[in-house]
Amino acid sequence: MNNIILISVAVLLVLIIISMINRLIRRKNEVEKIFGSVDALLKKRYDLIPNLISSVQNYMIHEKEVLTSLTELRARAINPDISSNEKIEIQNKLSRTLGGIMVAVEAYPDLKASVNFLQLQASLNEVEEQISAGRRAYNAAVTDYNNAVELLPSNLIAMMIGYKRKSIMETPENERENVSVKQLFKS
Repeated sequence: MNNIILISVAVLLVLIIISMINRLIRRKNEVEKIFGSVDALLKKRYDLIPNLISSVQNYMIHEKEVLTSLTELRARAINPDISSNEKIEIQNKLSRTLGGIMVAVEAYPDLKASVNFLQLQASLNEVEEQISAGRRAYNAAVTDYNNAVELLPSNLIAMMIGYKRKSIMETPENERENVSVKQLFKS
């Protein structure tokens, strides 16, 4: 009788451990899946940047530094050898620079009236909204994952299989401020 109880307890413990491992793996995979979706949206944004630059550069001769900076950020962002944290940092800088360009466009009435530019601006706005939604989904998945990695008893299993806390996508404090066109476009 005691052997049956011990075997039942052992089987129950093994099933609980397997369940916790599977839950951790599902959460890790969910984080990776959502990051991949956000990464695809960022690639879409990076692909739109050359079109934006070519549309804008004829009008924005004095803002050449900003357009050069945007090109450099895009080149760094599509480098496959950067970490997800570096990709997030570059993405934040790109957001700020793109926002600044859109604000500066107000000074160029002919550009604002261009059908191509208006279509490009609408595409960029759509991608930015999708990126924002993707970031929210990513942060929710990371929070669920981090809770599983940090809370008892699954944190013991996470430690054993080498799972560590992941970073959420945050906007740095200085990038939450309003865009200053004067700072972006010094001539």
